[in-house]
Amino acid sequence: MLRTILSISGKPGLYKLISQGKNMLILETLDATKKRIPAYNHDKVISLGDIAMYTDADEVALGEVLESVKTKENGAVASIDYKKASQAELHAYMAEVLPSYDRDRVHTSDIKKLIQWYNILVSNGVTEFVEAEEENATEE
Repeated sequence: MLRTILSISGKPGLYKLISQGKNMLILETLDATKKRIPAYNHDKVISLGDIAMYTDADEVALGEVLESVKTKENGAVASIDYKKASQAELHAYMAEVLPSYDRDRVHTSDIKKLIQWYNILVSNGVTEFVEAEEENATEE
């Protein structure tokens, strides 16, 4: 599911991939407006499925981190207000969600973005962060 959810550098919010053209992507905002916009080759577009967070040992896929946030929040919107929270509060929250996160390479802005994206996804009914095939592969 996270493969079709995109972020565009320099633009707020998240977007869902609707279609692909020859030199552009057709995206729909993940909010109440459901506005469709084009994203061209020069736009820096990245799939949430391709993002990972640094830990002390290795990198953890964003889907797994979002799943940890969902577990902590019982599937509800995040209890912390990322706009008003202090740096210490944000890092304490991140330590609860992902205890082994790399405190040197994961910045406060990264934690704010994680919480913001989680809130957007949950508010718009996207709650499946880890693909079913990945779960089956880890069980075997």
